[in-house]
Amino acid sequence: MAHAHTNSSDVPHVTVRGYLIGFVLAVVLTVASFWAATSGAFKGESGIVALAVLAAVQVIVHVVFFLHVNASKGQRWHAMSFAYTILMSFILIVGTVWVMHNVHMLMMAR
Repeated sequence: MAHAHTNSSDVPHVTVRGYLIGFVLAVVLTVASFWAATSGAFKGESGIVALAVLAAVQVIVHVVFFLHVNASKGQRWHAMSFAYTILMSFILIVGTVWVMHNVHMLMMAR
């Protein structure tokens, strides 16, 4: 009977320090997002861009520090599935905005 061998490099190294760093970064990014939205420092599209950048950085922080997805050989399938999820989400969001824009243009043209 064959035994399954696991390589210790396949399992991400989890420490309390890593969780604390991720938590602090998540809290800082959340506070920065609330500040950017409520302070009025950004006007118009620059506010939307600032919030989108802060949200993207926060997603990366969560993926790296809490989901432990990285580029190691053992994590390759996790990284590929995460990249596929991001791609499909992007296609869904862009397609939805495109359809809503076209509906708006066709309905308001009258």
